[in-house]
Amino acid sequence: MSVAPDFVVIDVETACSRVSSICQVGIVGFRDGQEVFAYESLVDPLDTFNPFNTRIHGIEANHVVGQPTFADVYGVIHGHLTNRTTVAHSHFDKGALAAACRLHGLPPIETRWLDSVRVAQRTWPDLPSHKLGELAKYLGIAHRHHDALSDARAAGWVIVRAIAHSGLTLADWLAPLRPPGPAPRPAPEGPLSGQRIAILGQPRDGPLAHRLAAAGGRVMTAISAGTTILVVSGGDPIGPAARNSAAFVKADRVRRRGGAIRILSEQALIAAFDLR
Repeated sequence: MSVAPDFVVIDVETACSRVSSICQVGIVGFRDGQEVFAYESLVDPLDTFNPFNTRIHGIEANHVVGQPTFADVYGVIHGHLTNRTTVAHSHFDKGALAAACRLHGLPPIETRWLDSVRVAQRTWPDLPSHKLGELAKYLGIAHRHHDALSDARAAGWVIVRAIAHSGLTLADWLAPLRPPGPAPRPAPEGPLSGQRIAILGQPRDGPLAHRLAAAGGRVMTAISAGTTILVVSGGDPIGPAARNSAAFVKADRVRRRGGAIRILSEQALIAAFDLR
């Protein structure tokens, strides 16, 4: 590892229902929004392989013959994670590492954990699912599910995209969760004066809300009969995950019934009201 990463991401696969039965590990380091290193290894779990687990990740007992045990790769994992910020998609990987350390009589790895599921839920709250595969599709991230290295890389890019999308730093994401603040007050005049705008994909006090309020728009906490615009933050065109969200479905139902509500991507709204 030539440069110290801002954060590392780990993903593990297990051979059976015992979370200590790690049979594959993938670690990816990120710095300044770019991948700076990757590590992957099959691991002999010294345990049985359950057909259910094999159907998920495709790893069989014969694949790990001659591969290192967890005790053998512990030093590499310890070196990458210790005293760093470590991302994992859910708490499963954290629990699996702790269980494997206990099983092999090794010291627990001291690291600061960040759950990319929680980050995604806060960044894109209206998505119908925050599973890694669905997030990868929504964000256009190349991904092969239940491959430890690919899962780790995808979770890392979720963090990178969340930082760029929300304007929050890594330190902000590590800080204790606070409830969303009130929607910003609209400016007395501006190109969005008179518009009542609900936001899909950012909180009511996020950077997009402040931009809309500065242009005179009134940011709504939810879609109501008086909402005139639903703006979808993020990419253009609007992706399928956003279209399946409860807010989009509700707005589309109102529009189809003759309601005066427009559904616009963030970029389309900026162009339509000349907010550049």
